[in-house]
Amino acid sequence: MATATMRLSKAGVSVSLLFLVALLGCVHGFVTPRTLLNRLSERNNFLTTEELWFDQTLDHYSPYDHRQFKQRYYEFLDYFQVSDGPIFLTLCGESSCNGIANDYISVLAKKFGAAVVTVEHRYYGKSSPFKSHTTENLKYLSSKQTLFDLAVFRQWYQESLNLKQNKTDAENPWFVFGISYSGALSAWFRLKFPHLTCGSLASSAVVLAVYNFTEFDKQIGESAGAECKGALQEITQLVDQRLTSNRKELKTQFGAAELEIDGDFLYFLADAAVIAFQYGNPDKLCTPLVEAKKAGKDLVGAYAKYVKEYYVGSFGVNVETYNQKHLKNTAVNEYSSDRLWWFQVCTEVAYFQVAPSNDGIRSSKVDTKYHLDLCKNVFGQGIYPDVDVTNIYYGGTKIAGSKIIFTNGSQDPWRHASKQTSSPEMPSYIVTCHNCGHGTDMRGCPQSPLSIEGNAQNCSSPEAVHKVRQQMIEHIDLWLSECKGTGWSYM
Repeated sequence: MATATMRLSKAGVSVSLLFLVALLGCVHGFVTPRTLLNRLSERNNFLTTEELWFDQTLDHYSPYDHRQFKQRYYEFLDYFQVSDGPIFLTLCGESSCNGIANDYISVLAKKFGAAVVTVEHRYYGKSSPFKSHTTENLKYLSSKQTLFDLAVFRQWYQESLNLKQNKTDAENPWFVFGISYSGALSAWFRLKFPHLTCGSLASSAVVLAVYNFTEFDKQIGESAGAECKGALQEITQLVDQRLTSNRKELKTQFGAAELEIDGDFLYFLADAAVIAFQYGNPDKLCTPLVEAKKAGKDLVGAYAKYVKEYYVGSFGVNVETYNQKHLKNTAVNEYSSDRLWWFQVCTEVAYFQVAPSNDGIRSSKVDTKYHLDLCKNVFGQGIYPDVDVTNIYYGGTKIAGSKIIFTNGSQDPWRHASKQTSSPEMPSYIVTCHNCGHGTDMRGCPQSPLSIEGNAQNCSSPEAVHKVRQQMIEHIDLWLSECKGTGWSYM
């Protein structure tokens, strides 16, 4: 996905943080309605940026609609053990997919002699089927269609590989990887197409669609600690008060005067705090706020400084991405991810990041009504998420899959939409440390900006990351060997 909604700004980032995420060029992805994804602008952040194209089916569920569109993908073969090496399918999520991110997947590919293949999510980036993203044209944007995209691509790519190697009906062992919303797709792919992959890694995978996601805000309070939490709550109270008495001046103070709808402004402020914990930079937020509170300084001013200098400045968020006027823009370009992700939020998964009834961090004005009004205002009457249908289809945290590894960071608010209980067929691990957030097992610390090869050196407990990674490697090794040993019987 992944508020902190994975929001992609024109600088290359954003959608509310979740799911968000998500983050790596292809953003392995997380998600939520506004989860900020990690920007990957420098070439050494990618294993490859060479674009390749595939003719994809528009509607996999129609027996008579045979329209197709061009879908972008990438391949990295430097470590591939021709001809029987594994193929690692890394999933791009709710953002433009600009290449294969040079995160921990590169370490795994080298270890297992794997090819790495990445497919851009339909509608995002350069893979849009239409020239306009009207609500009517978005009806083929769903996780169900996307999973079928992956299945069809996987079969086509295997057949293409066989042709290059003059083989017939050969099958390399496949393994699927994803982070955030892409992590959920990874788990769901193994659930729905178990015969097409040996297993899946579902990192920070938001497999549970949640209507009122109060646990998200509660986790921010826990991750912040008592002092920082108190400062954030005081800021929220002061902002709510000043919004009533001096709205224009307050919004200008945060560089967000364009956000005319108060809910958009308050969501922007909430996300600004979330990303510090979600992406492994808690001290950048908490240290200046706690110091300001102890010194008796204006907390709103201190928070405005953080928002403008870090969230907008260093992190690269564009305030416009929180503006519902922007979300109503139907133009198709590489920066239209905000509207696309909100459509998925408003039709499938919700992840409405609302404040709990008491002891919350964000403003209580960012409530269910705000989210439903946004869905209606941006996409039209009758658009709302039926999360019960989504969870019935996939199972939520009761997903009845096998050979799926679930991983989560201890400070990540999104983990409460993931599977955190372990079983022999679906092991689940929590990477625990002060700055272990969204996708730590694949991204290292911090999770944004990118740590090359998922370097864990800057995690407060590198050993915690290494321990979980070793478990991942053991499962991947076992499940790949079982595929080879049974002649491609992935079940």
